[in-house]
Amino acid sequence: MSGPVDSKMSALTISEIQAGLRAKKFSAKELAEQALQHAQTANEKTNAFLTFSPERALRTAERVDQALARDQFAGALAGVPVAIKDVIVTEGLRTTCASRMLERYIPPYDATAVIRLEEQGAVIIGKCNCDEFAMGSSNENSAFGPVHNPRALDRVPGGSSGGSAAAVAQGSVTASLGSDTGGSIRQPASFCGVVGVTPTYGRVSRYGLVAFASSLDHIGPFATNVTDAAAILRVIAGRDEQDSTSAFAPVDDYQAMMREPARGLKIGLPREYFEGLGSETGDVIQAAVRQLETLGCEVREISLPHTKYALSCYYIIATAEASSNLARYDGVRYTVRDDAETLSDMYRNTRGCGFGAEVKRRIMLGTYVLSHGYYDAFYLKAQKVRNLIARDFHDAFAHVDAIVAPVSPFPAFKIGEKIDDPLNMYLSDVYTLTGDLAGVPCMSVPCGETKDGLPVGLQIFAKHFDEATMFRVAYNYEQSR
Repeated sequence: MSGPVDSKMSALTISEIQAGLRAKKFSAKELAEQALQHAQTANEKTNAFLTFSPERALRTAERVDQALARDQFAGALAGVPVAIKDVIVTEGLRTTCASRMLERYIPPYDATAVIRLEEQGAVIIGKCNCDEFAMGSSNENSAFGPVHNPRALDRVPGGSSGGSAAAVAQGSVTASLGSDTGGSIRQPASFCGVVGVTPTYGRVSRYGLVAFASSLDHIGPFATNVTDAAAILRVIAGRDEQDSTSAFAPVDDYQAMMREPARGLKIGLPREYFEGLGSETGDVIQAAVRQLETLGCEVREISLPHTKYALSCYYIIATAEASSNLARYDGVRYTVRDDAETLSDMYRNTRGCGFGAEVKRRIMLGTYVLSHGYYDAFYLKAQKVRNLIARDFHDAFAHVDAIVAPVSPFPAFKIGEKIDDPLNMYLSDVYTLTGDLAGVPCMSVPCGETKDGLPVGLQIFAKHFDEATMFRVAYNYEQSR
């Protein structure tokens, strides 16, 4: 496979959809039907979707059209086609986590983020493919086949939220939701040339997000532009009584605040993120930094000294939490079951056939680091290193307003290129892991292409709950290109 996927008018921006509905150029139902048709056609090439939801989509679209016909407010996202990563539960709509283990699972409730989207009129057209249980950096670990990057079909879209990024990049939806544990929103956004946002930990409720590593998991949006990403985040953010880790912090009007000029902002450039960076990707990032300087930003070099420990730290904490969270998939309750003569054999057979290789690898690693005699040597030490990484960001933000860096050392690689080399695959997240470990907001915004036409993303970090400044940097940069 090679060549791009054609994009249709399904990918209108939120403001264009609102204007079109007000002018009666189209109805929400017509837009939903077109989005579904485009997504199904493009899916033959990209495999971005696992499940479509035409009945639910058209039901929501009809409610929007009825409200508009009565001159009522239909919601901040009225008629906007969106897609949901298949690790976020949807009532009555299959949620598989891209795993054979949950191939037939139909949730009895909606995630809070899904509820908030639909309350504002968003139209959910389907569930997106991903790495199994969100474990992967390339979207090749799905039990239902890999996702192909719409920008170059022979390359990966990034993972684990590759399907959500691809759905936006191919023009099937205006926005989508993904999840990020170690870079799984920002890396696919960079590889597919779209905007991806990982909010502050606790900014968006995790209620209804199937757990991978609970202290690291985030829900965040993908969109084609910064304005739409900010609009989606504002809708899904905020305290949720269903999630005790969700924050009480007020949600800012990101779209209003980000339009303030970037002049005078202090931007940190962490030297650790540019060591070993490929020249082609590095050149694109450096050009973006120079562009920020032309906007009046003050760029200064900083150090995040514990970055070199992030990879080891992350894969100890994340696998330990994954081992604990995935223990519930035992064939007894809501999963597939491989029957056997004894209970222990049933557990073993079910988990053996239900989980893929990457999930098994992480379960085994996590069980090992939590085992007797190794907890203090590995898990406890990793948690101490995590605190040092978070302190690096805290200290840096005493001197700068935001930090910019690459998203990945390289652009999208070819499907199959790294699948048999897990360590090399893990290195693709080396620049994104720190944001999750520290819990700070971070995002990827397109900043250029390589000579082969592959997208490159600029990563922006801000201090806890200061998404407004992060969006301000991203928006001003986007508008200046």
